[in-house]
Amino acid sequence: MKEADPFDLQGQERAAQEVAKRDELSKDTEESDFKWLMRSKRGRRIVWRQLERAGVFRLSFNTNAMAMAFAEGNKNDGLRTLGLINRLCPELYQTMVNEANDHRANSIDGNSHNDH
Repeated sequence: MKEADPFDLQGQERAAQEVAKRDELSKDTEESDFKWLMRSKRGRRIVWRQLERAGVFRLSFNTNAMAMAFAEGNKNDGLRTLGLINRLCPELYQTMVNEANDHRANSIDGNSHNDH
């Protein structure tokens, strides 16, 4: 790997622009993938389970500070996912909630089935 010349300001600028382009492409890919996932019922079930496991919908309080810090870390990741939903496909959030509620009601009634 070639060492960067600390006096080559144009080279450093080009390198910074290349990094910014790669970061933008990576962000665009992540957003596109997430929208794709949320467009299917199966994908929304996956996302809902992630939100539930992350503890987004429950308190993180624990008398053990380390356990609470761990729970808050998980919750933070879930909130990041929730932020993606709100930014990229907010119209699908209510659909996902309704599907989760229907699934829960069917599970309680003993009529659980997998929809594709």
